[in-house]
Amino acid sequence: MKLNHLDLHVPDIAATADFLIEYFGLRLVEMRGANGLAILTDDDGLELVVSHAIEKFGSADQSVSKTVSYHIGFIVTDRAEVDAIYQRLKTSKAELWGEPREMRGGWAFYCLIPGHILVEVGARALHV
Repeated sequence: MKLNHLDLHVPDIAATADFLIEYFGLRLVEMRGANGLAILTDDDGLELVVSHAIEKFGSADQSVSKTVSYHIGFIVTDRAEVDAIYQRLKTSKAELWGEPREMRGGWAFYCLIPGHILVEVGARALHV
């Protein structure tokens, strides 16, 4: 079995999708409707869907609920790349949660991006 996609619920689909494209290198596959649903992909074929919460399923986005109940993670090749991404995000709309540091045998940091999505950027111990 292969994981096909993840769907993140956000209030402003375009803002979150644009941020993921600009700062994390995802590519837009399709935008359905005017800010209705964005399908993004990475170099390994993972699809990340960015959509509105579906009320009939009882869901709400993290911005509305003011919670962080999950995070997404990006793995890069080495510590220098983690540091470079961190420096680039300093001038973005991301809310940085501390500087890169040693974490669980690697080098990483966390930030909140538009849509109130918690993101981890890290390099594993083998690459640090």
